Amino acid sequence: MTTPNKTTTRARDAQVIVGIQKHLQNTSSLPLVGSTYTPADLVKLIQNRVDATAQSDATKATWHSSVLAGEAINTKLTPVLRALRQYAINVFGATSPVLADFGFAPPKSATRTPEEKAAAIAKALATRKARSTMGKKQKKDVKGNVTGIIVTPTTSVPGVVAAPTASAPPPTASVNGTAAPATAAAPHAA
Repeated sequence: MTTPNKTTTRARDAQVIVGIQKHLQNTSSLPLVGSTYTPADLVKLIQNRVDATAQSDATKATWHSSVLAGEAINTKLTPVLRALRQYAINVFGATSPVLADFGFAPPKSATRTPEEKAAAIAKALATRKARSTMGKKQKKDVKGNVTGIIVTPTTSVPGVVAAPTASAPPPTASVNGTAAPATAAAPHAA
């Protein structure tokens, strides 16, 4: 079963009108929902709904096209008005009362007191220290320190994370009575 919407309702109403005109023309009156209707009255009532739906669709389409036209004009006009405001500020001055004649407000200037500036600097430095952030020159001197690498082979099982295990250092081989240094082999990327 389809969900009734304007299209299906309009099609059903047209079919009901056809059915009334085809099969109920010889009926003098029909008692429906506490009222009595002639077939012509029923056709007229149903046709009123079809006409009202068509009119609302046309009105909606007209409104929608009007909105789109207004948005197109707004898109074109907004940068022009911004440029006109800037022109008026340049010609008449930022504090001129002439700006009010155009409906423009004078530009706002952010003036901060020396105390506010000092507080902002102190806050920025405190934030930088709290986050342990460094500048380019400070970062340049920081190098990583690697003390040892332990390679632990793992088998991957879906959904299970392997925990690192402690491994013994690799055995050292003796060559001519001296011990050879132990080296850790780095895994090769596949």
